[in-house]
Amino acid sequence: MKIHEYQAKELFGDYGIPVQEQVVISKPEDAEAAMSKLGNFVVVKAQVLVGGRGKAGGVKLARSPQEAVEASRQILGLTIKDIPVEKVMLAPAADIGQEFYLGLTLDRTEKQLILMLSKAGGVDIEELAVNRPEEILRFHINPADGIDEAGLNRVLEKVFETPELIQQAADTVQKLYKLTLEKDCSLVEINPYALVAGNRLLALDAKINLDDNGIYKHPDVEKMRNPEEYSADEIEARENSLSFVSMDGDIGCIVNGAGLAMATMDIIKLFGGNPANFLDVGGSSNPQKVLNALRIILRNPRVKAILINIFGGITRCDDIAKGILMAMDQIDIKVPMVIRLIGTNDKEGREMLTEKGFKVAENLSDAVKQVVAHA
Repeated sequence: MKIHEYQAKELFGDYGIPVQEQVVISKPEDAEAAMSKLGNFVVVKAQVLVGGRGKAGGVKLARSPQEAVEASRQILGLTIKDIPVEKVMLAPAADIGQEFYLGLTLDRTEKQLILMLSKAGGVDIEELAVNRPEEILRFHINPADGIDEAGLNRVLEKVFETPELIQQAADTVQKLYKLTLEKDCSLVEINPYALVAGNRLLALDAKINLDDNGIYKHPDVEKMRNPEEYSADEIEARENSLSFVSMDGDIGCIVNGAGLAMATMDIIKLFGGNPANFLDVGGSSNPQKVLNALRIILRNPRVKAILINIFGGITRCDDIAKGILMAMDQIDIKVPMVIRLIGTNDKEGREMLTEKGFKVAENLSDAVKQVVAHA
């Protein structure tokens, strides 16, 4: 789950990480009142869940209420990477002496957290990672042991140099670490982590990604969920206990089990097709799930054919068949549908569907070749 910059800064503030005062608005005319609170020189920033805002015109400076209103109007009229800007954040413009980068994320290979830091923060940090990776320092943290403070100070000395800045950065890292563990974050990032007047280090930007599997433990974080992160279909799927992700292809997929769903999409690609979605109905044998899945997939105008691939374990193939027949009674299915059933009660399921005129495959490769040909 992703959250907006202003929401990430609110979490930073809750953990004592130095951030600026901010005001979030959705109407340009509200910028004047916001500026009276923030001072006479502000930055206006688009709040969208994608990168590249600055290069897309989503970040502007304003030195008067009139400029702030106009900047807000221009940014609220933008669409950045297919996402319309619905909110902007205003904050005092900072006199930046130097930009640093701080990020804490998972290193799945090492099964530890990894702190990344650099003297060269700012908008081109991704290019730095590709072209000059040696300028990004890395420091592992094992959550079982906590932060090795002596080791942390050694790596911070290479970036921040003076004792005062090292102490501030170490304090921020400790708080980022605490936030990461307590809120089940998969990424926390400050870019830029800026040196400003008074020799202070401030988080002038903030990015937080949260592990979806841990959201249920954090009602306060769940309230921050943004509809723009998900398509309407993904929202409906989640409400119906389906794991669903929209994609760009034309073959709708209904599969039980995340691993089998991924393998099914791989095989579709292998035989020259393009999956329109990832959809895992899970281990339940509830026929209603199949009906809901078909209803969601058929709303996609790009879908030219549907593959249902069920490997019955806990999931019973005859219940899947019941769901397909329910769908036929309630939905006008105008695209070809290829069904593969194998496993628990597969014979019963195939018989139910064959009686209604369906062709049901046992071999996955044969089923995929058929659906690719239809698409």
